Amino acid sequence: MTASPPARRHIAHLHLHAVPDEERYADVVELMSGITPHVQAVPPDAVQLDLTSALRYFGMTPYDLVQLVRLRLFALYGIECRAGLASNRMLAAMAADASWPGHTTEVPGDRADSWLRPRPVTALPGIGRATATTLGRYGVHTIGQIADLPPLTLQRLLGVGTARLLAERAHGRDPRPVVPEEPAAHLSVDLVLDRDCLDPDRHHRAVLGLAERLGQRLRAGHQVAGRLTLTVRYADRTSSTRTRTSAEPTSHSPLLAGAALGLLDALGLQRARVRAYTLRADGLTPAEDAPRQLSLDPVDDRSRAAEAASDRARRLFGADAVRPASLAPAPAPAGTRRKRPPAA
Repeated sequence: MTASPPARRHIAHLHLHAVPDEERYADVVELMSGITPHVQAVPPDAVQLDLTSALRYFGMTPYDLVQLVRLRLFALYGIECRAGLASNRMLAAMAADASWPGHTTEVPGDRADSWLRPRPVTALPGIGRATATTLGRYGVHTIGQIADLPPLTLQRLLGVGTARLLAERAHGRDPRPVVPEEPAAHLSVDLVLDRDCLDPDRHHRAVLGLAERLGQRLRAGHQVAGRLTLTVRYADRTSSTRTRTSAEPTSHSPLLAGAALGLLDALGLQRARVRAYTLRADGLTPAEDAPRQLSLDPVDDRSRAAEAASDRARRLFGADAVRPASLAPAPAPAGTRRKRPPAA
């Protein structure tokens, strides 16, 4: 007696156009749970669904069911998204990245290999700019070329662990299941630009501003963060992410700013055309339960006292009542005259 082959999975990946706040994101996950119980949160702006068991209930094709999900999302919360549909989580996420805003890209299981092979190596999860540069030096520019490389050659280029993982992904394999779970406890702040930005000074100021906003939100909630993640999105809809774990949990803005700027430096943006930044704090714990290293530096004590006074001023007079000098508006160029305010 032969066992029947396992049923092919139908995985959908929804990439939300706007990064929702934590409450709205939880609402999105709950809405998706009305379609299928197999929903996995992918903070801060994506969600994955295993539609396999829901197809028979709704009597719809996988593609039509994804359109129903997108319609409900837009009708109830006004959130548009781009979607990917495939036989595993990796392919679904890649299909969503390849979709135009408001559209769905479906990768049937029997055409996954032909869809993957011509795509650039940077489209494969796990390949950053450094790895892509290494592969490019040896003439490897597409996912199909990775799949065709002998395993030992790929291991010499990238190391054993990375080579094995990328070889599996280059062949379109991803056995990970969609695991239902609650959204991770985190705080995130973001900045979306009206136009592409290539100026390193503006990158620096943007990340400083996000760290300041994140510190204010953490202190307002009496929480500290143990890990920071910086995501930078580019004009071509790709993104880069870096994460750093702090030596001790903190909500002190200068420490957050130092860590965030370190993540920015690690990205090595150079002349990248940046469209948006997101700074996320994970590993949140109550401030009163978090250990703090004692310091004999009076500068640190004065900095924290000034920060507490600034927070009190913002609560009384608004969020813009106090701001760091590094984020103050640039002075007007010499020789320019400021406009006089109109008479009352």
